[in-house]
Amino acid sequence: MDSSYWDAKFDTDDYIYTTVVNRFVKEYCEPLIAKQPKGKMIDLAGGEGRNAIWFSEQGWQSENIDWSKKALSKSLKLAEERGVSDLHFAHIADATGFESVLTPVDIGVVAYLQVPHQDLADALDTLVENVRKGGHILGVWHAAENLADGYGGPRDAAVLPSVASLAEICADLPVEIEVLTNRDGQVQTKDGLKPSITVVLLAKKL
Repeated sequence: MDSSYWDAKFDTDDYIYTTVVNRFVKEYCEPLIAKQPKGKMIDLAGGEGRNAIWFSEQGWQSENIDWSKKALSKSLKLAEERGVSDLHFAHIADATGFESVLTPVDIGVVAYLQVPHQDLADALDTLVENVRKGGHILGVWHAAENLADGYGGPRDAAVLPSVASLAEICADLPVEIEVLTNRDGQVQTKDGLKPSITVVLLAKKL
């Protein structure tokens, strides 16, 4: 899939992934924000901006980095509607190689960037480079276990990370893992709510 696929997907007045912050992003980042009321963050592959905008609503500068112009336009629109356009930036770039306008940031978030292992390793490497020492990286993905035991996410093992594969990537990065675990969740399907497995990573840059 390339940027044209995502432009077509996001070319609607509706917000495909809602305007509500992801519950895992909120759960793990809220305590970090409480310790630092003013900060800077990157939302890598942030799509329509729901997570980045939430940070800006807490008083943080946020940068949504995505390769879909349609998604970023909606991100800027949402920031304006929420009254935080002065704190929110939209930046079109590939997740595997980008230059942030806010670097170094305090928190780097990557939520549901479902790409092959090497691309994910490159994306996390670049994200870590843009986070200050002592800052945090928070990652959320549809987990590999969904293929056998859950719903949600692509039905392709190549783009579904696991605790083990993320640990392998982090071993080559200057980070200390604070949380790396599978979490239970739910996804909406045509047959109602189904169980889903989400892998969550919280790491501190050394």
